[in-house]
Amino acid sequence: MNVSETKRLLRTFRIVPNRLLGQNFMVDTSIFSKLSDYASLGKADVVLDAGAGFGFLTRFLANKCKCVLAVEKDPRVAVVLREQLIGLANVTVIEGDMLKVAVPSFSKMISIPPYQISSRLLLWLFDRGFEHTVLIFQKEFADRLVAAVGSEDYGWLTVTTRHSAEVKLLDAVPKSSFYPQPEVDSVIVRLTPWTAAPFEVKDEAVFRRMVRWLFTQRNKKLSNALVPFIKSTLKLKKEDAEKVVCTMPFREKRARELPPEAFGELANALVR
Repeated sequence: MNVSETKRLLRTFRIVPNRLLGQNFMVDTSIFSKLSDYASLGKADVVLDAGAGFGFLTRFLANKCKCVLAVEKDPRVAVVLREQLIGLANVTVIEGDMLKVAVPSFSKMISIPPYQISSRLLLWLFDRGFEHTVLIFQKEFADRLVAAVGSEDYGWLTVTTRHSAEVKLLDAVPKSSFYPQPEVDSVIVRLTPWTAAPFEVKDEAVFRRMVRWLFTQRNKKLSNALVPFIKSTLKLKKEDAEKVVCTMPFREKRARELPPEAFGELANALVR
């Protein structure tokens, strides 16, 4: 456990953890081996560590791979991070917002990212090339990634993730592994991009927009929910959009009832 060292660094640099930035620092170093093992980390890997904090995980990874890209948004914490990593030539510290700064190519992501960026981080990842991603997420969020069709947790995140990657929920991470302790439960999650996607999507942007829209109308029949989306996407009058809906599959179903592949079929029907 690195509780005492974390407290010392916070005290020395006069840093008060900011919950709005998701600053719950990982202090259980025994978890690091699990993360690297689940990612099959090797000496040739370039690893992304987002939300690197005080660099405990970064240092561990640097001793096992070719290079680590350590991203930290909080400038106060970034100062400590650089100091902690002095002497490690294979670590590059990138200060800034993970989702906005330029990040070089990487082969794997092994990280404990701030929980409030989880959904945006996944979409960012799905647009990048990588072999494996092993992250620690809030348990409630992770459950949404693998939710069953029709369940309360089933939503746009489930469908989008299903098209992009295979997801495995692995070990639970106790609250005591963090300082300060979060109020939520956590879990290790591994994402592996599909070699071949489980269903075809002709236009990723249309697919993602449609899925998100339909789950804002999850209890409406698609015959009603699709009209405004088609009107906007295809730049049609309402009556013409209604005619298009009449040709669409699953129009008597509701979004919560459809399996992920059905959303692919719906989106493809709109791509000319």
